[in-house]
Amino acid sequence: MNSEIRQLEPKQLWNKFADLNAVPRGSKKEERVIAFMKNFGENLGLETMVDEVGNVIIKKPATKGMESKTTAVLQSHLDMVHQKNNDTDFDFDTQGIDMVVDGDWVKAKGTTLGADNGLGVATIMAILESTDIAHPALEALFTIDEETGMTGAMGLKGGLLSGGILLNLDTEEDDEIGVGCAGGVDITATRTYNQEETPEFKIGFSISVKGLQGGHSGMQIHEGLGNANKLMNRLLFDGFEKFGLRISEIDGGSLRNAIPRESNALVVIDAIHEATFLSEMKVQANILKTELKTMEPDLAIMVSKCEAPKMIMDLGVQEGLTRALYAAHNGVYRMSADIPDLVETSNNIARVLVKEGTIHIGCLTRSSVESSKIDLANTLRATFELTGCEVELSGDYPGWAPNMDSPILKVMSSLYEKMNGEKPHVAACHAGLECGILGQNYPNMDMISFGPTIKGAHSPDERAQISSVQKYWKFVLEILKNIPED
Repeated sequence: MNSEIRQLEPKQLWNKFADLNAVPRGSKKEERVIAFMKNFGENLGLETMVDEVGNVIIKKPATKGMESKTTAVLQSHLDMVHQKNNDTDFDFDTQGIDMVVDGDWVKAKGTTLGADNGLGVATIMAILESTDIAHPALEALFTIDEETGMTGAMGLKGGLLSGGILLNLDTEEDDEIGVGCAGGVDITATRTYNQEETPEFKIGFSISVKGLQGGHSGMQIHEGLGNANKLMNRLLFDGFEKFGLRISEIDGGSLRNAIPRESNALVVIDAIHEATFLSEMKVQANILKTELKTMEPDLAIMVSKCEAPKMIMDLGVQEGLTRALYAAHNGVYRMSADIPDLVETSNNIARVLVKEGTIHIGCLTRSSVESSKIDLANTLRATFELTGCEVELSGDYPGWAPNMDSPILKVMSSLYEKMNGEKPHVAACHAGLECGILGQNYPNMDMISFGPTIKGAHSPDERAQISSVQKYWKFVLEILKNIPED
């Protein structure tokens, strides 16, 4: 129950998180949360504005004795990823997130939790509302649409903020201080194809791949998690090679920044092959389960006889599609040569939709090196163009180059070690943070990213660690006390 969440410490933060999670706030559907945040600032009597793209800015004067400190920008994004389990009955457009406490973790019932980046938003709200937290002059920046294009950060004009330090509260390990991130580009391949009537001697089967963990396509891309679209393609490719399987429909994955957890296909084969086809599919399913038994113990592959569909794909297009999906790179493309254990470049084959004469394939390519990002994007573009697809590169956003001489980095590193008895992990991450984009219009702003521990972001397994939030909250309060002089 959400009432249980409100009793957690620090109460001021968890209560704001519960308030926020009562408001539907999917990416590109932020109207209600924008109005919610605008009303929040105005009700506090603080200077509040909504810019032309929908970002909300709330300004709060310094507390007594902190007036000479550098103005700090506290930044988080309002939108959240909407993902749910197939057996969960939930409407993200009308319902608030249903949260539960499970030991040291807060989770949601069958859906994403919205801790990414709702805990950051709630942190800022708690500080803005407080009357006893020492802080310099603050500019709270709540951006929109971070998860599906970063259009809020891209649309933020220069001159709206005067702060010299930006604290981005969107990192997901409490011992990490982020100093850099990857840029990204969306790759969309589309084409039309002719459909053929299904011959009378064909029988229909539905194939489902499910039970995968899914997760963040940047932060978790190196973990070896299963990609439902790639696994489904292996099954379809094998079925065609051995039994002449023909495809009617494919529907796999959803959001570009989420590793796809499920895929479904509708196919036909010659009736004479029914028994051997089912046997072969069982063999292939066991092979995939064996390959992924460590990372994906709940992988389930189901093949069920069904009514044969009336239409199937043109054979030549089907062959090109399955070969292109086999050839298209998914996962880590290159590790960083400069930062140990950092993924430099990767791709997520996030969405495959084949239906009624139309093919749609969506990918998200990430890299901390611009040239490597374009190299992989062109590799994918060439792969899909060879099958007759039109390929569009869109939503391109820059990475954030590390500044190891950052003054706020030195302050935070010293504070963290003093408070925790160990040095923080100072690192760049393989995810899209808004700092790189914001830095284009605010090049002199000293930026840093940190946050509480969140696991399973972008999946229904998303969870936030309660003890970590407590640790993080204390760190935030100390940082605000120790912001350097202007």
